Amino acid sequence: KQGSTMKATVSVLRLPRGPDGSSRGFDPSSPRFQALGPCSLPSGAYKDPAILEQEQEARVALRERYLRSLLAMAGQPVNFTMYKKVNVMAFFGTSDIDILNFQVSQLQTPLGVQREALLRCSDIISYSFEV
Repeated sequence: KQGSTMKATVSVLRLPRGPDGSSRGFDPSSPRFQALGPCSLPSGAYKDPAILEQEQEARVALRERYLRSLLAMAGQPVNFTMYKKVNVMAFFGTSDIDILNFQVSQLQTPLGVQREALLRCSDIISYSFEV
């Protein structure tokens, strides 16, 4: 038959159920959960609006700082530390809207220089550049 293809099966990863049977988290009264402290709670778990607002202001400040650092990197040489202790250098171009990938130029790798490349942010451990 023309056009018939075999479909590949894909396994699904399921997270374990939490101790209460209906959630996928930890029991808030468990010693492990309490040892993690209030920083481990999701932002919606706070009852105090003042704490929620303070956390939101901190997130806004950190996000703005990060976005400004991306702007400062544009056109600059950036050193990237990747997994497996691989260090590469490239000129930073831009990132996608979700900041999942970085577009770079003149990527210097152990195997040679790539004129243009996309680096997945999930593969990057750290990066640095001169200000």
